[in-house]
Amino acid sequence: MCSLLLAAVPVATVAAFAQIPASSPVEAAIVKAVDAETPAAVALLEKIVNINSGTMNLAGVVAVKDVIEPEIAELGFKTRWEPMNSIGRAGDLVAEHPCPAGTGKCGKRILLIGHMDTVFEPSSSFQRYSIVPGTNGNVATGPGVNDMKGGLVVMLTALEAMKAAGALDNAEIRIVLSGDEEHHGKPVSVSRKDMIEAAKKSDVALEFESGGIVEGKDVQSISRRSAGNWKLETTGRSGHSSQVFGERLGDGAIYELARILDAFRKELREPGLTYNVGLVLGGATASMSANEAGGEATGKSNVIPPVALAIGDMRTLDNDQTARVQAKMRKIVADHLPRTGATITFDDGYPAMAPTEAGHTLVKQLNEINATLGLPPMAEMDPILRGAGDIAFVAPYVPGLVGTGVMGEGAHAEGETVFLDSIPKQAKRMAILMYRLSKG
Repeated sequence: MCSLLLAAVPVATVAAFAQIPASSPVEAAIVKAVDAETPAAVALLEKIVNINSGTMNLAGVVAVKDVIEPEIAELGFKTRWEPMNSIGRAGDLVAEHPCPAGTGKCGKRILLIGHMDTVFEPSSSFQRYSIVPGTNGNVATGPGVNDMKGGLVVMLTALEAMKAAGALDNAEIRIVLSGDEEHHGKPVSVSRKDMIEAAKKSDVALEFESGGIVEGKDVQSISRRSAGNWKLETTGRSGHSSQVFGERLGDGAIYELARILDAFRKELREPGLTYNVGLVLGGATASMSANEAGGEATGKSNVIPPVALAIGDMRTLDNDQTARVQAKMRKIVADHLPRTGATITFDDGYPAMAPTEAGHTLVKQLNEINATLGLPPMAEMDPILRGAGDIAFVAPYVPGLVGTGVMGEGAHAEGETVFLDSIPKQAKRMAILMYRLSKG
């Protein structure tokens, strides 16, 4: 980050988080180094936010990688780029900082996870970084400024500070930055191969997506809900509406669809579960568009419809809940109205990351660091308040902290913001945590 020009960064945007005496000379040096790096961090954030890297803008994702990779390499990491054009995605940036004494001999082996893509494609009108007026230079807006280019900057700032303080020398750290977190490529065996392989060689994971604030207080997550989609197709016998509900023609496809959706609404509910119906089509004909973001239907009021379609999503606390609810849905679907049929299919998307005792322990360690820095303790964030994410793919192999990046608002929406003073705060937390983890 030192290569960036700092003169263009307004002083108000880089006001350092108050220096708190650390419990050791190394940690005190980390705190000081983060404050020194903060102006460069804000400048880097502006630079990468102004590069469009919507998931499907593969060249844009690569352009962000071309900025980030030299920064990581300068810290002593061996980097490589794993392209994934074969599945229609940009690829992964993978980096390794080996333990000089040999693998596994530098305390916990740490995996850092993030992504370089955003939800804002080149067609979006939201393309540039700017400071939000009236915020004393502390709030910035721009595509991905919060989710999660700000997190990339937090990660780099933390590593820079560790290096400056001599804390990186004896740390074993792997980094995997995906280029398609917002819309991951398929099959997952290809798109998440690098991340899963790195997890198998690690002891703990830190995910640098957006941090959490609840009722004005910083919180920390150790779990994520799953995010999957379902598609429902119903059929019926078509004919004149005067014969609906009769022995020969039955109830029709739309009533069958309505029966199923209403049963979902009433019968599936349980803690931590949400399920949404996003699009419904039905009639004499009905077809979804290729991207399932719309479709076409035809019909008449006096014709019993032979076809109906619905799509929706489902989010669960753990993978057992996913399997249980899917089984209930299949049972409801199979209980057909007269002369109708129905099928349901599932696309599991992102798995769930359930809370674990190891995760609770990480939060306790983080709160010890908060005490060192003079910050309030962080409660664990309810997973229902978060979306899905890449760390769930590595959760079977390592415990981790979810959302250790910047704080902000409005992720995934035009006008999303970042609180710039969260960059040094989060970087100090993560740098000291990585230092303590690397000590064993």
